[in-house]
Amino acid sequence: MSAEQATIAVSPHKTRRGIDSTKVPTYVAILVLLAMFVAGQGAYGRFFRFNTISSLLNDNAYLLVLAVAMTFPILTGGIDLSIGAIVALSSTVGCTLAVHGVPAVVVIIVMIAIGSLTGLLSGTLIKFFNMQPFIATLATMYLCQGIAAMISTVPVVLGGDSGLLIFGEEWKLIDGRKGNDLKFSVGLFVALVMVAIAYVTLHRTRSGRTIYAMGAPAKQSAELMGLPTRWSRQLIYLMSGTLAGVASVIYVGNVGKGQNVMGQGWELNAVCAAVIGGTIITGGAGYVLGSVVGALVFATMNLIITRDGTVPPAATTIITGAMLLVFVVIQRGIVTGFERRGKARSQALSEESHDDREPATSS
Repeated sequence: MSAEQATIAVSPHKTRRGIDSTKVPTYVAILVLLAMFVAGQGAYGRFFRFNTISSLLNDNAYLLVLAVAMTFPILTGGIDLSIGAIVALSSTVGCTLAVHGVPAVVVIIVMIAIGSLTGLLSGTLIKFFNMQPFIATLATMYLCQGIAAMISTVPVVLGGDSGLLIFGEEWKLIDGRKGNDLKFSVGLFVALVMVAIAYVTLHRTRSGRTIYAMGAPAKQSAELMGLPTRWSRQLIYLMSGTLAGVASVIYVGNVGKGQNVMGQGWELNAVCAAVIGGTIITGGAGYVLGSVVGALVFATMNLIITRDGTVPPAATTIITGAMLLVFVVIQRGIVTGFERRGKARSQALSEESHDDREPATSS
């Protein structure tokens, strides 16, 4: 058996050209993103411009972080319903402290700590009480929403001198003509740092390999191999909550206020972004950078709807749901097709190897 044949035999997700079938949905998402830009340019013009790209990235920096946060639990076949409520609680507490004169550094630490503690609580419920992630994070979601409503039910607006507003400040990288500038906000820089940390954690560490092993289709194999699955499960929700706290800081710094209703439904937007980016909802396959692409697809869709101006707000959720459904179908169709081809080749190679080892019979 050649080296190429051996690789295919042990890697049913690989095609003969070495393409990983689990990455195909991510490639599709990239093509969709490019197609949306082309369609936007053709329909409305002024789409392939620095200022459009700047607004798209800077305004949705928080969504990039939330999409990455959701990638962690989905990789294990779970979900974190609390990240939107964490944004609500964190923003309300942070803005309340800020308007009462608490230093910005302390406020930022408190906001992120709220996310970390909430994620730790969810992970503890899942690890020690064997609760389903859906139920555990649903409980923490209601807990965060309730506490946020007790603090304030009206927007808490930051003062113009608040240090939190630094995350909304922008650096001009390219000074274009007629306002066509390429700008890079502090919040976007922080978001990219979080993406880089998540990428290294998932793709370059033992903990990351354990998280992938905990996903479908063989969730029990990680435990049979002696991997620290219980500790990793708690770590997953700790990181998800922490990233949600960071997203809250970025968003508050951009809009300059916090409110108890902020973040409602954002957990589903994060799921949509992660799935569009190629993270398989049953776990075991997905990529941090794919989730970033999915978030950009989601944000670009909303930008096109806003530019159009004729689409009613209620139709936005319909379009989002239809897009998510299409991507899930594409995921399953592509991955299943490649898996069948890979298994067929593996079986054929196995039979060929067996025939080669079979001794010749003498007459």
